[in-house]
Amino acid sequence: MGLFSIFSKNKEEQKETLDHGLEKTKESFFGKLTRAIAGKSKVDDDVLDNLEEVLVTSDVGVDTTLKVIERIEQRVARDKYVSTSELNNLLREEIAAMLTENNTDDTDGFSIPEGKRPYVIMVVGVNGVGKTTTIGKLAYQFKQAGLKVMLGAADTFRAAAVEQIVIWGERVGVPVVKQQMGSDPASVAFDTLSSAVANDIDIVLIDTAGRLHNKKGLMDELTKIKRVMQKVVPDAPHDVMLVLDGSTGQNAFEQAKQFTAATDVTSMAITKLDGTAKGGVVLGISDQFKIPVRYIGLGEGMTDLQPFNRKDFVDSFFK
Repeated sequence: MGLFSIFSKNKEEQKETLDHGLEKTKESFFGKLTRAIAGKSKVDDDVLDNLEEVLVTSDVGVDTTLKVIERIEQRVARDKYVSTSELNNLLREEIAAMLTENNTDDTDGFSIPEGKRPYVIMVVGVNGVGKTTTIGKLAYQFKQAGLKVMLGAADTFRAAAVEQIVIWGERVGVPVVKQQMGSDPASVAFDTLSSAVANDIDIVLIDTAGRLHNKKGLMDELTKIKRVMQKVVPDAPHDVMLVLDGSTGQNAFEQAKQFTAATDVTSMAITKLDGTAKGGVVLGISDQFKIPVRYIGLGEGMTDLQPFNRKDFVDSFFK
């Protein structure tokens, strides 16, 4: 990654957006944490039990919570005495270390790997998670980074989905390939990639149907789209991006489980974090699925979709 990497917002602006977007999550989490350690001077079994409850109810997820608690227990055992005033920094250090061990690199802004043109991202996710809006914001950011972008409206089962992506295409100023409602999604994907190749497009974003039907049906549909795309671009799609609604908390975990079981998800975008206290779900999903969280949505603006950096996220969370 890197040849075309250009950030459309500088780091200071991104940090401000991140801090602001996580405000509700932080207020909720630290309110619970303050109550959990009230009257306690050191981290003991009672504090750890309360901390476990705080993490679980903050949508970090049970498995990730148990890993965090185990790490804190090891630190307490090693250091012999840990005051409750140190707990905030301790959590920051251990969660950051845990996420770093996942062996998934943070995204390099809005860029594409060298030598892959058109670079094809197939976007999946249930209806209502902000999938098409995320595609529009990605298109804007990639265009701002100097890339030629094309959109494919392969969610042909809802007229509103096609209309929405066409509106985004007009707003951003990028071409959209579409067919009539009810058309074969694979046919739309084929036409999109054929047009992308003919027009020297750098990056293609393919929208897909947001139905979470049975696993086999979903798998068959996405497999067919992939197979047809490969007739035009042999190694497409280069990225299968799952969009999740962070405000749904544990439901986002369930959607991630179902989609990762149905297809080879290679990245994730987690949306709607600014209006929720459930931002802890990003930590759990990043830890549990070992699939890179590439982008997080922190507001309605075009530039409020930003690359996910684990260290920055944890620093902001525990600021």
